[in-house]
Amino acid sequence: MDDTRPRGRRTGLKARLRARLRGRPLTLLRRALAAALLLVAAALAATPGAGGEKVLPTLVTARDVSSGSALSISDVRLVDMDADSRPDGALTDPAQAVHRRLAGAARAGEPITDVRLVGSNSGPPGHTTVPLRLADPGIADLLSPGTRVDVVVPAETDEAEVLARSATVVTVAQQESARVGGPLGQEEAPLVLVSVADEHAPRVAAAGLDRPVTVILR
Repeated sequence: MDDTRPRGRRTGLKARLRARLRGRPLTLLRRALAAALLLVAAALAATPGAGGEKVLPTLVTARDVSSGSALSISDVRLVDMDADSRPDGALTDPAQAVHRRLAGAARAGEPITDVRLVGSNSGPPGHTTVPLRLADPGIADLLSPGTRVDVVVPAETDEAEVLARSATVVTVAQQESARVGGPLGQEEAPLVLVSVADEHAPRVAAAGLDRPVTVILR
């Protein structure tokens, strides 16, 4: 009896089984790797930050902003920041900054803190807002909220006396006034509110009562 055909079928079956067994370990390895990657991704998603650091929403500038600029919604954005490197007083809501002015220039990506902003009548902590009427009213036209200035008065020598350095202009209260035959008088000059360090505020306020005051732009 010729058993060539059965032996051929058995040989073919063994070959297919060997091929299938050779491929199975590779398939199992691929599936194991895929499962491991899924577990890693799930663990990372559940972790607050890389290495387990806590992150907090922080308001930063979305682009370079010049000193004294009134911030718009397009000037700011929220990012997640590591709590350890996040500055104190950092804002967390665009509504806290929009329509307010920067006390100084800021680069894109800088965190916005409460002391970086000036209001309509206040400055940062440790500073006092002092009203001034400048000896030359025309200088007020060069000022805007956020402008840094030195407050000076005439001295007995040729050099002016500096009452406060790096003061910040909070606002310029432009008054409606009729200009007839010349510049505004002292009583008509725009009122300039400047934020100065607390220790300098009494001197600056007192000087404006009996001496002409001006400012030097920094």
